[in-house]
Amino acid sequence: MNQIVPCPQCGTKNRIPNHKPAHLAKCGTCKAQIFTGKPLTLTQSNFIAQVGGEVPILVDFWADWCGPCKMMAPILEQAAQRWEPKIRVGKVDTEAERELSTRFLIRSIPTLVLLQGGEELAQISGAMSLLQLESWIEQHLK
Repeated sequence: MNQIVPCPQCGTKNRIPNHKPAHLAKCGTCKAQIFTGKPLTLTQSNFIAQVGGEVPILVDFWADWCGPCKMMAPILEQAAQRWEPKIRVGKVDTEAERELSTRFLIRSIPTLVLLQGGEELAQISGAMSLLQLESWIEQHLK
């Protein structure tokens, strides 16, 4: 059995066999590390490729001027290090990517959206601890 995961650099879908360590996987096209342990920067141009994979992705909608967003940044860094390759973490700058903010009806930030296979599973607004975040994700993953 294989898992299909998009490359964070070029977006190429990569097949990662379940019997091999996913955290060591490299892109077959550009040779970049598939799992970096860091949040992905998501834009209009790479969003669909990155959220359409089989790995669930937690997307943080944030802005540079937002205090609670700044509080969440290190928590999301920890989450990416801790959860990959089971869950990915991505970030959308709401100032630069207004179309994505509109698509997900973002009204306040930070807002976290949990997606799997491109489908929205849950959405929550406000800052929280890593423990609260883990609990929220466990409630919503299939």
